[in-house]
Amino acid sequence: MRTSTRAARRAIAAAAILGAAALVAACGSSGPPSSQRTVTVTTTPTAPASSSAAAQPSSPGASTPAGPPGCLTSALQVKLGVAQGTAGTIYQVVDLTNISSSTCSLYGYPGVSFVSGIGGSQIGHPATRNPVTAARLVTLAPGQVGNFLLAVTDAGAVCKPVTVHWLKIYPPGETAALYLSYTTQACPSASVSTMKTSVVTAGAGSAS
Repeated sequence: MRTSTRAARRAIAAAAILGAAALVAACGSSGPPSSQRTVTVTTTPTAPASSSAAAQPSSPGASTPAGPPGCLTSALQVKLGVAQGTAGTIYQVVDLTNISSSTCSLYGYPGVSFVSGIGGSQIGHPATRNPVTAARLVTLAPGQVGNFLLAVTDAGAVCKPVTVHWLKIYPPGETAALYLSYTTQACPSASVSTMKTSVVTAGAGSAS
């Protein structure tokens, strides 16, 4: 009887040891609790856009056709061309003349906005882009002219307008601006656009 009792006790002890070992192994192989899992999120910091930055065109980049170097802002003179009004919209040609002694080129859209004055603050939303005409490289020898067309809609139809007297114009790919005296009405809200601009084309141009 004593021998049987001792054997039974040994069997129970062995079973307990094996059970504990199995529990330790199971705990060791499990992953961390779900509350400790790490999730990596990549974000891109964005600085608040200034009014002048909002009016700047994007750089032509690698898609610009081969040709003469781009016209610097300092190489250009800006002036109003012909204008024509129809159905609540004024179509205004803006001429860009190469006043430098070297040939240069323009490609794509200018950046245009209404401003309070030379070096002043932006008024309303900058001009949006009219995609009707495809961009082409415009080569300007000294004295030659390129142009773009501004469509300025009746601000009074969409907002309580204010009178503006200046346009701020960034030639394509440039970060320095030209200023042009131009009186009209515009929406003061940055969420409402009343202008569209075409790409720069060759010649003095005319509204049609």
